[in-house]
Amino acid sequence: MNRKAAPTDSTADQRRLQMADIARLAGVSTSTVSRALSGSKLVNEETRNRIADLARSLNYTINIGAQNLRLKQNRTVAVVVPYDTTTRQHLSDPFFLSILGSLADALTDRGFDMLLSRVDSEQLDSISLPFDTGRAIGVILIGQWRHHDQLNKITARGVPIVVWGAQLERQMYVTIGSDNVTGGFLATEHLINNGRKKIAFFGDVKLPEVASRFAGYRQALSAHQLPFDEQLVVPASFLENGGQIAMAELAARNVTYDGIFCCSDLLAMSAINILRDQNKQVPEDVAVVGYDDIELARYFHPPLTTIRQPIQTAGSALVDSLLHIIDQKTVTPQLLPTELIVRASSSTNQ
Repeated sequence: MNRKAAPTDSTADQRRLQMADIARLAGVSTSTVSRALSGSKLVNEETRNRIADLARSLNYTINIGAQNLRLKQNRTVAVVVPYDTTTRQHLSDPFFLSILGSLADALTDRGFDMLLSRVDSEQLDSISLPFDTGRAIGVILIGQWRHHDQLNKITARGVPIVVWGAQLERQMYVTIGSDNVTGGFLATEHLINNGRKKIAFFGDVKLPEVASRFAGYRQALSAHQLPFDEQLVVPASFLENGGQIAMAELAARNVTYDGIFCCSDLLAMSAINILRDQNKQVPEDVAVVGYDDIELARYFHPPLTTIRQPIQTAGSALVDSLLHIIDQKTVTPQLLPTELIVRASSSTNQ
């Protein structure tokens, strides 16, 4: 991946002009702008944030993070977990905790600190702020959400960034992700091989990773000559009660089903609880497969069949890729393998 060369006299002049523009729009001096963009506590937080917003709106590239790295003054990496203001998926979500633990271990092993923050998923352009203000040498983002274009713009202006997510067309940034298409295929094919013909899908297909799992679901149906039924596809958010809401929607549609593929383990567990309330047996009446293989999956009743994501490998791959980008080495996206873990929620033989 190409990175910007050292600024020429003309680009340095342009940067000074932009700083003057920011100062004029913010109603402060250029020295205040300089202090604010370097994270100085001499400028109050409200003013710092206002100046940072103006800088981003003017596409002002701040090189404090890169300068700190050259001078070996900063060994902090920003890890950003977006949140959806509608669903408010909690940071305590087991998948988030697993991947954050993996990242913390990988950074510690390499002698770096982790700066954790959350941003609104509708404003992903703000994820560059830790780098822009010099608090971090680069950014690891957990999930693309729906703003692929914003991530391309951040990369284009030289912010070192690696994203845990799916590979998309016309992607400028580096992604590390698991093979979600294969994961979706394995989950669905397993249900089919256990005699299931009417398999529901729970997940938000507007999210890139879930869309890939959905593609695998459809591929498995096609490979086994089973018809695709849109009525069995239910939008579901990654929340504790997401499975409950999806089950209510499935009931409202009055469709028959004998299997459910859920795009997270929490969705699957919530769905199983509702099935139990309905006096349906799992897996005899309805077989269920989740996704992620969180720690709780093996202890749930019945133990949950799921698709395992290589979380420990993911942490190391994300960190190493970011450090390579910072060192201006060529970095390509990586697709990590997924694995079907069979337990009692999908098969009476377990």
